[in-house]
Amino acid sequence: MLPYILRRLALIIPTLFGIMVINFTLVQFVPGGPIEQIIAQLEGEGDVFERFAGGGADTNIGDRGDSYRGARGLPPEFIAQLEREFGFDRPPVERFFNMMWNYVRLDFGTSYFRSIGVIDLVIEKMPVSISLGLWSTLLAYLVSIPLGIAKAVRDGSRFDTWTSGAIIVGYAIPGFLFAVLLLVVFAGGSYFQIFPSRGLTSSQEVWDQLSPIGKVLDYLWHITLPVVASTISAFATLTLLTKNSFLDEIRKQYVMTARAKGLTERRVLYGHVFRNAMLIVIAGFPAVFVGVFFGGSLLIETIFSLDGLGRLAFEAAVARDYPVMFGTLFVFGLIGLVVGLISDLMYVWIDPRIDFETRET
Repeated sequence: MLPYILRRLALIIPTLFGIMVINFTLVQFVPGGPIEQIIAQLEGEGDVFERFAGGGADTNIGDRGDSYRGARGLPPEFIAQLEREFGFDRPPVERFFNMMWNYVRLDFGTSYFRSIGVIDLVIEKMPVSISLGLWSTLLAYLVSIPLGIAKAVRDGSRFDTWTSGAIIVGYAIPGFLFAVLLLVVFAGGSYFQIFPSRGLTSSQEVWDQLSPIGKVLDYLWHITLPVVASTISAFATLTLLTKNSFLDEIRKQYVMTARAKGLTERRVLYGHVFRNAMLIVIAGFPAVFVGVFFGGSLLIETIFSLDGLGRLAFEAAVARDYPVMFGTLFVFGLIGLVVGLISDLMYVWIDPRIDFETRET
């Protein structure tokens, strides 16, 4: 197993390097850049979100022969100073390798527009994304696995039919639309005022007065609706995946043999079928966790006024805040690759018969 782990760890390096190369190259062809953002602010054209719908600059920041939109009237020395400060006076290839060398030394730089280190900024936004990612994944697995097993055992029954209909409807509803529905119904929109409509916790004044148990309950009270909204699609997928996986195993010969030996249905199901059927379910864990943790929370964070990593990445992309863009991409890409390796190792933990070392490569 150790050689396999070492091979996978070695593959992380070229994979991560390829991710960074592709994204850095694409950014060089995207109109606009940090200097255009500063020029727009100096000329009173508003922030990046006001300019987003109208497009960016006509020229690429990497083209030294062109001028910047809106720069007319500004001293050339001022533009040259901005380029030196942002490092745009150097060729793109040099900037890329300098960036990667800094990342290897765990130096992710400072945000162009927030005057804060990228790591400090990520740590500041991390609680929201951890809350959404962790609780959504746990809720999806804790509900989907038992429900999928129950549907497999009762395949074709009325219970299976009704729950399948509910699951398909849940899968068809976009997460952001379900979030709006939850706000309207349960957060004082038109019907009930049961849950708060925004924030991860109550205001600082209220929070400081709560007991430790009260703080936990306040946190769970605020996070309930965002977690439910972000879980709906993963819940449907995992349930049907679990059901189909168990159905495939139940129909195999070794299950019939176990039943013929007189084992109880519960012993057959959880003692023999469970390990084999759970392999494909575990394989989907990285996609569920990483997807909810990093990519799928932007709209949920916006609707519930949560300031997490999804919103941070979007704002950095719109503002062309390159240190935040590429720093978070590097960290999140690395975490995603490591989680994929952990998922493969979980295969072995669930079923010791699997041996990655003996497979043909």
